Amino acid sequence: MTIDHSILTIITFVPLAGALLLAILPDKGKTMQWGALAITLLTFVCTLHLPAHYDYSAAAGSYQFDTDHSWISSPAIHYHLGVDGLSMWLIVLTGFLAPLGVLISWRAIDSRKKLFYILFLLQQVAMLGIFVSLDLFLYYAFWELSLVPMTLLIATFGRTENRRRAAIKYFLYAFIPSAILLVAILWLYVKTGTFDLPTLAGFAAANSISPNSAALWLASLAFLAAFAVKVPIFPLHGWLSDAISEAPTAAVMVLAGKLGLYSILRFSFGIFPQQSHRIAPLMIALGAIGIVYGALIALVQKDLKRLAAYGTLGHVSVVVLGIFTFTIAGLDGGIYQTLNEGIGGGALFMLLGLLYERYGTYDMREFGGLAAKLPWIVTLFVITTLSVVGLPILNGFVGEFLVFSGAMQASFAHHVMWTALATTGVILTAAYMLMMIQRVFYGSLGLKSSAVTAPDLDAREHLALWPVVAVMLAMGVASPYWMRAIDEAGTRIAQQHESIESTAPPAEATTSNVHAAEGGPR
Repeated sequence: MTIDHSILTIITFVPLAGALLLAILPDKGKTMQWGALAITLLTFVCTLHLPAHYDYSAAAGSYQFDTDHSWISSPAIHYHLGVDGLSMWLIVLTGFLAPLGVLISWRAIDSRKKLFYILFLLQQVAMLGIFVSLDLFLYYAFWELSLVPMTLLIATFGRTENRRRAAIKYFLYAFIPSAILLVAILWLYVKTGTFDLPTLAGFAAANSISPNSAALWLASLAFLAAFAVKVPIFPLHGWLSDAISEAPTAAVMVLAGKLGLYSILRFSFGIFPQQSHRIAPLMIALGAIGIVYGALIALVQKDLKRLAAYGTLGHVSVVVLGIFTFTIAGLDGGIYQTLNEGIGGGALFMLLGLLYERYGTYDMREFGGLAAKLPWIVTLFVITTLSVVGLPILNGFVGEFLVFSGAMQASFAHHVMWTALATTGVILTAAYMLMMIQRVFYGSLGLKSSAVTAPDLDAREHLALWPVVAVMLAMGVASPYWMRAIDEAGTRIAQQHESIESTAPPAEATTSNVHAAEGGPR
């Protein structure tokens, strides 16, 4: 037994041990902040073991740092953990954002600090568990766990009297599809006798899960619906603006995108490849519509938090568009853009949280002229904005370029039309982000900006923000370092899609088969 066989367990449960430690410590002074910071930093250091020891020469489709122990004999549930190129960088990203969330909450959370940091660490446990689980039952346990601390964080630490309503809405949106997901998981176990993901993926590749195509289709929809709400995919975004508007900054940084998008790539594509291929044209359309819809709604917002919420809808829709093209470029770009959304979105929400700490409002109409007063904050706002809109040399450009390139190569009907519509979102995103910069930092002084004298960034806030800027630049100019592992996962999924197209019966031939026959892009 080496550290490689236990590192995933260590990464997942260090935050849990930290939460238990905080529970017994007295809530005095800055004890909770320092304790949470130490725990999250330790977790992040542990996650760095994965890229440092990742074997890029391993067979495609294999899982590394594998841990597989029988947990319950009947039903057959295993404690099975592992990572590949799809999940490795998401684990590192989760570990990276956690200490930044603690730093940015240092003063923002001034009451019930013990509860806040315990819930925050439990949320880390759930997210890391989702990314490493290779047993469906274990995965579902972490999936449901992720719902509880987030709901309590919104309900307890929301900024207005609407926080409980937002928490209930988030809970219901996420819980009801998750209950249907459990039914589909149990159906899979009845048909196959296993919860093991690699085994289920092997059955799916051999078309031996069930001869009942209607039942398979319904099960795939149950999986996709649960994940689509968590992303969220348009039009299942009803919880997003309220939850983001109310949630504390540290919670918002992990609220949307990563869990749902990863789950689609891992479970929907892995267990239901043919059904995912079948629904791809609809998902491409919804992705393109979500990009434009999110940007247009963001363009008319006066509240900075809601602007960022609808911007998040647009950004995750870019990922949806990319991954459902089933091209290597689209999949690579979608996975990379999932990381970018965590980095750019995390930085934006941290900066918005700092403005709220200083001025007590998110209303753009009350700002103006802050550039002269807060030069460091405006500098970081501008850099973050350029990353979000996809400026070359920053991380956002790489992901968007690959997504739109892959979308143009897709073999589905009307892919060019939907891609053309989606690219207008790039212009609209630049419009609402730059408009936000102009209104908040330039022009005439607003009521709050003229009446309140606020300090610029202090040392702790610099420490929280500059690492994110460094990662933005590194991912923009050295993307092959990240893409090396990501491409392994993207290529595997794309090749699986090609095999589905090549074996499709003539009666089910689609426009994609016509393109392939004519030598069109695949």
